[in-house]
Amino acid sequence: MKEVTPFGMSKKVSTSHAGMTRFAALRREIMSSEISFLMEAHDGLSAKIVEEAGFRGVWASGLTTSAALGLRDSNEASWTQVLDQLEYMADATRLPILVDGDTGHGNFNNVRRFVRKLGERGLAGVCIEDKLFPKTNSFIGEGQALADIEEFCGRIKAGKDSQVDDDFVLIARVEALISGLGMAEALRRAEAYHQAGADAILIHSKRSTAEEILAFTRAWGNRAPLVIVPTMYYATPTAVYREAGISTVIWANHLLRSALVAMRETAARIAEDESLMRVEGQVASVQEVFRLVGNAELEQAERQYLPARPSATAVVLAASGGDLGTLTVDRPKCMLDVRGRPLLGNLVHTLRESGVRDVTVVRGYRKEAVRLDGVRMVDNDRHAETGELWSLACAREAIRGETVITYGDVLFRRHILDGLLRSEADVALAVDSLGATRRPSGTARDLVVADRPFSGDYLDDTPAHLRRIATDIAPADSCGEWMGLFRVSARGAGWLREEMTAMEAEGLLEAADLPLLLTRMAARHPVQVLYFAGHWLDIDTLGDLAEARNLG
Repeated sequence: MKEVTPFGMSKKVSTSHAGMTRFAALRREIMSSEISFLMEAHDGLSAKIVEEAGFRGVWASGLTTSAALGLRDSNEASWTQVLDQLEYMADATRLPILVDGDTGHGNFNNVRRFVRKLGERGLAGVCIEDKLFPKTNSFIGEGQALADIEEFCGRIKAGKDSQVDDDFVLIARVEALISGLGMAEALRRAEAYHQAGADAILIHSKRSTAEEILAFTRAWGNRAPLVIVPTMYYATPTAVYREAGISTVIWANHLLRSALVAMRETAARIAEDESLMRVEGQVASVQEVFRLVGNAELEQAERQYLPARPSATAVVLAASGGDLGTLTVDRPKCMLDVRGRPLLGNLVHTLRESGVRDVTVVRGYRKEAVRLDGVRMVDNDRHAETGELWSLACAREAIRGETVITYGDVLFRRHILDGLLRSEADVALAVDSLGATRRPSGTARDLVVADRPFSGDYLDDTPAHLRRIATDIAPADSCGEWMGLFRVSARGAGWLREEMTAMEAEGLLEAADLPLLLTRMAARHPVQVLYFAGHWLDIDTLGDLAEARNLG
């Protein structure tokens, strides 16, 4: 069986965990003698969560899909808008998806077109209810009018005649109990829908106990699989359904409802505190979002399909101990915990996310405490009497091709590093254009003077070039603060080594810092300044360490 992709190319229908098509996987769940469970999802992300939780199928709820769009469960979202959401879900998970098809979005003609489009997108089944279009949610009001039985049977037949795969599942939802029409009418309708070709019957109830559902089950006598939605009678033990021979239980709306509680609580706390301190650490990390949406797969695909370029290496200067009281007595600052991982570990993780995997760390103070898997360690055993440039010289052999050089006590978001790596400059510095203004007076570490300040327009690609980096520059005269991060090309690495050799000959190598090195290089070669606006942090105080936990 084939399905048509949005680009008009055919491909095999995606398979489930068991290697069968998703159509067959859903049919297996519905027809199995063992009870099955489908969990609600309303978008691609929630569908991934359902799969990771271990469910074998997804219920694409009409209520929660509409609510996630900010709409009522009254067919306010068009069927094509619903189809768009469903396609995202089908792309996001390998699980079979049973679609809440409401009334089928109209008469038999709408049903057959809808069923065909679902099948083409790999949606494994649909449940349609015997209501009038546009529908009203079953739990709103009393005595809702139902469709004529013969007319609804026509919708079922049209759907079955239009399915693109023989295993596509069409379930007929009986609303007679919800509408107060009684058990006899519910059974009459269920039998008619079964005879019309429905693969299973969903019997619905809004009572607080399962007595009505169980009475229907006994009277039905297993003529076709029964599906239930125990939203209202949630206290009934699942063992009761299993003993009664229920085919499938749908947990219909609980992911969205739980998300509402969490989002309200988070929003209220942030609004009250005007800070992220109370919520950070209690919410999913940005990295977890990246994992769920498949960033790792994209990176792998980039390596497969994009033109190859030599991999950049990195040198991290982490020889100083830092002065954070008792925290740095037995370990250097770079090994302090930031959200469950050493500061150095977070920094190296960002480097690796951007493809920089060959990392050399220069350690010194309490060097035995500086350990990180997959990282080359170089020791500056004279860290107490030398400066930054001496530490860099200890790793001179690592600076050959394209190299990123960074302090070991800084954190920055990945887009900053990616910007440096994309630069065609031979030497490029990351500069915070807000650096002179966002910090308390006198606390900015390395202020920058360039041949032009940031214009305020991120589309402005006119290059800026370094003139000087120093701590004694007046904030009003500066263009921003250097982030302690720069990148050199292979040619730039040659310039850097030449400058280090010259400074060594002048007796400056032991005590000099990186700002002096870069200022001297800028006098001989073009050193480009790349402007950013925040999204980085250097950890000098306990307050900085606390703030680092919010830099996701």
